[in-house]
Amino acid sequence: MFQHGGAARASHPSTNIFCHNKKEVMAVLSHLRSPKLSFLQTLLALALSAVALLSSHWCSGRQKVPKPLCTASRLHRCTPVPGVSNTSSQFSWETGDDRFIFPTFHAGIWSSCEENIHTDAWEEKCRSFMALTPGSEKAFFWLCVGMELMYISLLCISCVLLSVQLCLSAWWPLAHRWGWLLNAYAAVFTVLGGLVGMVAHIMFMQVFQVTASSGPEDFKPHSYGYSWAF
Repeated sequence: MFQHGGAARASHPSTNIFCHNKKEVMAVLSHLRSPKLSFLQTLLALALSAVALLSSHWCSGRQKVPKPLCTASRLHRCTPVPGVSNTSSQFSWETGDDRFIFPTFHAGIWSSCEENIHTDAWEEKCRSFMALTPGSEKAFFWLCVGMELMYISLLCISCVLLSVQLCLSAWWPLAHRWGWLLNAYAAVFTVLGGLVGMVAHIMFMQVFQVTASSGPEDFKPHSYGYSWAF
Protein backbone atom coordinates (compact mmCIF):
# COMPACT_ATOMS: atom_id res chain seq x y z
CA MET A 1 0.00 0.00 0.00
CA PHE A 2 2.81 2.37 0.88
CA GLN A 3 4.61 1.66 -2.37
CA HIS A 4 1.42 2.13 -4.37
CA GLY A 5 0.74 5.49 -2.73
CA GLY A 6 4.31 6.56 -3.34
CA ALA A 7 4.01 5.71 -7.03
CA ALA A 8 0.79 7.68 -7.25
CA ARG A 9 2.43 10.65 -5.58
CA ALA A 10 5.45 10.36 -7.87
CA SER A 11 3.20 10.57 -10.95
CA HIS A 12 1.69 13.90 -9.92
CA PRO A 13 4.52 16.14 -11.30
CA SER A 14 4.38 14.58 -14.78
CA THR A 15 0.58 14.89 -14.77
CA ASN A 16 0.84 18.56 -13.82
CA ILE A 17 3.37 19.16 -16.60
CA PHE A 18 1.08 17.47 -19.13
CA CYS A 19 -1.89 19.56 -18.04
CA HIS A 20 0.21 22.73 -18.18
CA ASN A 21 1.42 21.94 -21.72
CA LYS A 22 -2.12 21.14 -22.78
CA LYS A 23 -3.30 24.52 -21.52
CA GLU A 24 -0.52 26.26 -23.43
CA VAL A 25 -1.45 24.41 -26.62
CA MET A 26 -5.12 25.33 -26.20
CA ALA A 27 -4.14 28.97 -25.58
CA VAL A 28 -2.09 29.03 -28.80
CA LEU A 29 -4.98 27.45 -30.74
CA SER A 30 -7.42 30.00 -29.34
CA HIS A 31 -5.14 32.81 -30.53
CA LEU A 32 -4.87 31.23 -33.98
CA ARG A 33 -8.66 31.04 -34.20
CA SER A 34 -9.19 34.61 -32.97
CA PRO A 35 -11.45 36.85 -35.11
CA LYS A 36 -8.73 39.52 -35.28
CA LEU A 37 -6.24 37.14 -36.86
CA SER A 38 -8.88 35.84 -39.29
CA PHE A 39 -9.73 39.41 -40.28
CA LEU A 40 -6.07 40.32 -40.84
CA GLN A 41 -5.45 37.18 -42.91
CA THR A 42 -8.51 37.79 -45.07
CA LEU A 43 -7.60 41.47 -45.49
CA LEU A 44 -4.07 40.49 -46.55
CA ALA A 45 -5.48 37.97 -49.04
CA LEU A 46 -7.76 40.67 -50.45
CA ALA A 47 -4.89 43.16 -50.84
CA LEU A 48 -2.62 40.61 -52.53
CA SER A 49 -5.44 39.50 -54.84
CA ALA A 50 -6.12 43.09 -55.89
CA VAL A 51 -2.41 43.68 -56.59
CA ALA A 52 -2.22 40.45 -58.60
CA LEU A 53 -5.35 41.34 -60.58
CA LEU A 54 -3.87 44.68 -61.65
CA SER A 55 -0.42 43.25 -62.34
CA SER A 56 0.95 42.16 -65.72
CA HIS A 57 3.12 39.41 -64.20
CA TRP A 58 0.84 36.38 -64.39
CA CYS A 59 3.03 34.74 -67.04
CA SER A 60 6.55 35.57 -68.13
CA GLY A 61 9.01 34.15 -70.61
CA ARG A 62 10.81 34.79 -73.88
CA GLN A 63 9.71 35.23 -77.47
CA LYS A 64 11.52 34.03 -80.57
CA VAL A 65 11.54 36.73 -83.24
CA PRO A 66 13.80 37.38 -86.25
CA LYS A 67 16.55 39.88 -85.69
CA PRO A 68 15.42 43.40 -86.61
CA LEU A 69 17.21 45.47 -89.22
CA CYS A 70 19.99 47.62 -87.84
CA THR A 71 19.03 51.24 -87.30
CA ALA A 72 20.58 54.25 -85.62
CA SER A 73 19.04 53.16 -82.31
CA ARG A 74 19.74 49.44 -82.78
CA LEU A 75 23.33 48.54 -83.68
CA HIS A 76 23.78 45.24 -81.82
CA ARG A 77 22.13 41.86 -82.36
CA CYS A 78 20.50 43.02 -85.59
CA THR A 79 20.60 42.26 -89.32
CA PRO A 80 23.27 44.40 -91.02
CA VAL A 81 22.11 47.21 -93.27
CA PRO A 82 24.65 49.00 -95.57
CA GLY A 83 25.37 52.50 -94.36
CA VAL A 84 23.88 51.86 -90.91
CA SER A 85 25.74 48.93 -89.37
CA ASN A 86 29.48 48.75 -88.88
CA THR A 87 29.89 46.04 -91.51
CA SER A 88 30.09 46.39 -95.28
CA SER A 89 28.33 43.08 -95.90
CA GLN A 90 24.97 43.36 -97.65
CA PHE A 91 23.86 39.88 -96.62
CA SER A 92 23.51 37.96 -93.38
CA TRP A 93 24.86 34.42 -93.44
CA GLU A 94 23.55 33.44 -90.01
CA THR A 95 21.60 30.19 -89.75
CA GLY A 96 19.53 28.44 -87.13
CA ASP A 97 18.81 30.28 -83.89
CA ASP A 98 21.52 32.83 -84.75
CA ARG A 99 18.94 34.51 -86.99
CA PHE A 100 16.65 35.14 -84.01
CA ILE A 101 16.67 37.06 -80.77
CA PHE A 102 14.80 36.12 -77.60
CA PRO A 103 13.29 39.22 -75.96
CA THR A 104 11.59 38.86 -72.60
CA PHE A 105 7.90 39.50 -71.97
CA HIS A 106 5.36 39.32 -69.17
CA ALA A 107 1.59 39.26 -69.45
CA GLY A 108 -1.37 39.66 -67.15
CA ILE A 109 -5.11 39.70 -67.47
CA TRP A 110 -5.15 43.34 -68.60
CA SER A 111 -1.87 43.97 -70.45
CA SER A 112 1.14 42.36 -72.03
CA CYS A 113 4.56 44.04 -71.90
CA GLU A 114 7.45 43.09 -74.18
CA GLU A 115 11.06 44.10 -74.50
CA ASN A 116 11.49 46.64 -77.30
CA ILE A 117 13.66 45.00 -79.95
CA HIS A 118 14.14 48.18 -81.99
CA THR A 119 16.55 49.86 -79.59
CA ASP A 120 19.73 48.85 -77.79
CA ALA A 121 18.60 50.56 -74.59
CA TRP A 122 16.39 48.32 -72.51
CA GLU A 123 12.76 49.44 -72.50
CA GLU A 124 9.34 47.87 -72.65
CA LYS A 125 6.27 48.46 -74.75
CA CYS A 126 2.90 47.39 -73.42
CA ARG A 127 -0.43 46.70 -75.09
CA SER A 128 -3.79 45.31 -74.08
CA PHE A 129 -3.88 41.55 -73.66
CA MET A 130 -7.48 41.67 -74.88
CA ALA A 131 -6.18 42.93 -78.26
CA LEU A 132 -3.95 39.84 -78.55
CA THR A 133 -6.68 37.34 -77.69
CA PRO A 134 -8.18 35.50 -80.71
CA GLY A 135 -11.84 36.19 -81.42
CA SER A 136 -12.83 32.64 -80.53
CA GLU A 137 -11.51 33.15 -76.97
CA LYS A 138 -12.92 36.59 -76.19
CA ALA A 139 -16.10 35.27 -74.54
CA PHE A 140 -14.00 32.87 -72.46
CA PHE A 141 -11.68 35.75 -71.57
CA TRP A 142 -14.52 37.95 -70.30
CA LEU A 143 -15.88 35.02 -68.29
CA CYS A 144 -12.45 34.75 -66.69
CA VAL A 145 -12.49 38.50 -65.88
CA GLY A 146 -15.97 38.19 -64.37
CA MET A 147 -14.89 35.30 -62.15
CA GLU A 148 -11.80 37.20 -60.99
CA LEU A 149 -14.00 40.15 -60.01
CA MET A 150 -16.36 37.74 -58.25
CA TYR A 151 -13.39 36.33 -56.35
CA ILE A 152 -12.43 39.84 -55.16
CA SER A 153 -16.07 40.56 -54.24
CA LEU A 154 -16.38 37.41 -52.13
CA LEU A 155 -13.23 38.31 -50.23
CA CYS A 156 -14.64 41.82 -49.67
CA ILE A 157 -17.86 40.34 -48.25
CA SER A 158 -15.81 38.10 -45.96
CA CYS A 159 -13.81 41.09 -44.70
CA VAL A 160 -17.00 43.03 -44.01
CA LEU A 161 -18.52 40.14 -42.05
CA LEU A 162 -15.38 39.70 -39.97
CA SER A 163 -15.21 43.42 -39.24
CA VAL A 164 -18.85 43.34 -38.08
CA GLN A 165 -17.97 40.41 -35.81
CA LEU A 166 -15.11 42.41 -34.28
CA CYS A 167 -17.44 45.35 -33.68
CA LEU A 168 -20.00 43.10 -31.98
CA SER A 169 -17.39 41.51 -29.73
CA ALA A 170 -16.06 44.96 -28.76
CA TRP A 171 -19.34 46.80 -28.18
CA TRP A 172 -21.85 44.04 -27.39
CA PRO A 173 -19.99 41.14 -25.76
CA LEU A 174 -23.26 39.34 -25.01
CA ALA A 175 -23.93 39.00 -28.75
CA HIS A 176 -20.99 36.63 -29.22
CA ARG A 177 -23.30 33.97 -30.69
CA TRP A 178 -24.15 36.31 -33.55
CA GLY A 179 -20.46 37.00 -33.94
CA TRP A 180 -19.63 33.32 -34.39
CA LEU A 181 -22.45 33.03 -36.91
CA LEU A 182 -20.93 35.90 -38.91
CA ASN A 183 -17.55 34.19 -38.63
CA ALA A 184 -19.00 30.98 -40.08
CA TYR A 185 -20.53 32.87 -43.02
CA ALA A 186 -17.21 34.69 -43.58
CA ALA A 187 -15.42 31.34 -43.73
CA VAL A 188 -17.93 30.10 -46.33
CA PHE A 189 -17.44 33.20 -48.49
CA THR A 190 -13.65 32.89 -48.19
CA VAL A 191 -13.68 29.26 -49.30
CA LEU A 192 -16.06 30.05 -52.19
CA GLY A 193 -13.83 32.94 -53.21
CA GLY A 194 -10.77 30.71 -53.23
CA LEU A 195 -12.51 28.15 -55.44
CA VAL A 196 -13.76 30.81 -57.87
CA GLY A 197 -10.31 32.41 -58.02
CA MET A 198 -8.64 29.07 -58.71
CA VAL A 199 -11.03 28.33 -61.58
CA ALA A 200 -10.53 31.85 -62.99
CA HIS A 201 -6.74 31.41 -62.94
CA ILE A 202 -7.03 28.09 -64.79
CA MET A 203 -9.30 29.73 -67.39
CA PHE A 204 -6.79 32.54 -67.91
CA MET A 205 -3.99 30.04 -68.53
CA GLN A 206 -6.13 28.32 -71.14
CA VAL A 207 -6.79 31.66 -72.87
CA PHE A 208 -3.08 32.51 -72.70
CA GLN A 209 -2.05 29.20 -74.24
CA VAL A 210 -4.48 29.66 -77.12
CA THR A 211 -3.24 33.24 -77.61
CA ALA A 212 0.37 32.04 -77.60
CA SER A 213 -0.33 29.47 -80.31
CA SER A 214 -2.97 31.25 -82.42
CA GLY A 215 -2.43 34.92 -81.62
CA PRO A 216 -0.85 37.64 -83.78
CA GLU A 217 2.47 37.03 -85.50
CA ASP A 218 4.29 39.57 -83.32
CA PHE A 219 3.34 37.66 -80.16
CA LYS A 220 4.86 34.19 -80.32
CA PRO A 221 6.19 33.08 -76.92
CA HIS A 222 9.05 30.59 -77.30
CA SER A 223 9.09 29.60 -73.62
CA TYR A 224 6.99 30.82 -70.71
CA GLY A 225 5.86 29.92 -67.23
CA TYR A 226 4.02 31.25 -64.20
CA SER A 227 5.13 34.56 -62.71
CA TRP A 228 4.82 35.92 -59.16
CA ALA A 229 1.32 37.42 -59.54
CA PHE A 230 -0.25 34.10 -60.58
